[in-house]
Amino acid sequence: MSTQDIELTLVERKVQGKQVKQLRRDGLVPAVIHDHGKASKIVMVPYLDVFKVYQQAGKHHPLALTFGKDKYMAMIKDVDFDPKKHQLRHVVFNAIKQDEKVTTEVPIRLDGEIPAEKVGLVVFPQMDAIEIEAYPKDLVDEIVIDASGLTEIGDKITVADIVVPPGVTLLAESDHPIVTVGEAKEQIIEESEPEPEVVEGEEGEAGEEGAAEGEVGESAEEGEAKAKEPSEEE
Repeated sequence: MSTQDIELTLVERKVQGKQVKQLRRDGLVPAVIHDHGKASKIVMVPYLDVFKVYQQAGKHHPLALTFGKDKYMAMIKDVDFDPKKHQLRHVVFNAIKQDEKVTTEVPIRLDGEIPAEKVGLVVFPQMDAIEIEAYPKDLVDEIVIDASGLTEIGDKITVADIVVPPGVTLLAESDHPIVTVGEAKEQIIEESEPEPEVVEGEEGEAGEEGAAEGEVGESAEEGEAKAKEPSEEE
């Protein structure tokens, strides 16, 4: 991964506290840079610039920050969004060093056709991101997993099955499932629905009554037939 392909320029911020609301109205996002125990840099950045960078880098891609004459290699540590407007309203950057490992979380992406889905089964995700440790130059934007081996109910992929990129260490338990294969909810409900109960007593009584009625009817018909038959005397 290139550590210099995403750049961002920040400027000093003198406004803090409740006064930052005006900054946001002016299209600026308040931010801060933490730098290995040194005094934090209070900064701000145009909304569109930092939002675009966040979309590209997330919290797992190194950035090249410029602040006045200072330059930093950094990563986005935290972001705050307005819960109503869903707009970015504060960013925390962490300065990092090329020769020091960093810990971050990267998304997981399943790759390849999944045979289980073709036969109506469902792949249930158990993890959509995983924590990793690596030097900045070895950081990856995502962990890609081959899902072509998922074919039937009970199949699963665990952390131990991940082919780790060079220089990357996974920080999750090896037996933790990533995805599992199961039945669709509709199938489970369909199979679990009980068949309608039949009360044998009622059915039997109805059958017996029907049979009795049949016998009575048959006797009447036989009687009528006999009545129409000419007697030997006539």
